[in-house]
Amino acid sequence: MTAHRKSAARLTGREGISTEGGPGGTSNRDRFAALPLRQRKFAQTKLGLLNAATDEMNRMPFELILVKNLCRAAGISDASFFNYFQKKVDLIIYYIGLWSLEMGWHAGRVAATRGGLAAVEEIFALTARRAARQPRLMAEIIVQQARMSEPKKPAEITPAERLLAFPDLEGIEEVGASGLEQLLPPLLERAVRSGDLPRSMDRDAAMIAIASVFFGTPVTVRSFGMDTLESWYRKQLNIVWKGLRGRKKGEQHG
Repeated sequence: MTAHRKSAARLTGREGISTEGGPGGTSNRDRFAALPLRQRKFAQTKLGLLNAATDEMNRMPFELILVKNLCRAAGISDASFFNYFQKKVDLIIYYIGLWSLEMGWHAGRVAATRGGLAAVEEIFALTARRAARQPRLMAEIIVQQARMSEPKKPAEITPAERLLAFPDLEGIEEVGASGLEQLLPPLLERAVRSGDLPRSMDRDAAMIAIASVFFGTPVTVRSFGMDTLESWYRKQLNIVWKGLRGRKKGEQHG
């Protein structure tokens, strides 16, 4: 396995699988190889730093991670770190950006065939499976997001970084990088148009409920083990769907 293929496998939690049939009949891996060397090197080092950070987050709190150790793992000097990230916390923003790309790719395909609610459930299921493989990592990501004074815009992710990180996701270059708050609304609107959710649904209440399930459930079910998260996500989303179908906009309870 080549160095950049290892990088992709570590990030996504699986081996990269070359997908034929992209533009001009080429795979993502072929398109990456055709890019200028400078772009490929930059992407390989940036993802190398991120993979080193995620490895460390599986062992220790983010605050204890030393930049010099990440640089050593990525094969660069300490000062070179700032050519890729302005500060250490930007690694978290970058991870979230890559996560949103992957989720957006999968959600778009599921929504086209099975509808908006199924796409939301797919995002939760994929996230839960990653959390089961890397339980400490998800906990650290949630903690760091909670400490941010305001939501951060996902980092710009170059075509080279996309192709390297996701060699098996054909068309990943065209997917917009966005957080959960941008991924969910179009999927909910699709569910409304298809009749899976009522037109009278309170959109703000729906977003808050779904986000609460996404961030709150992993914290609440830690004692059961992260390998149960997918099941708990599914149960909690079913409760949210039932609630949204039975509640009209502006309706108050209690």
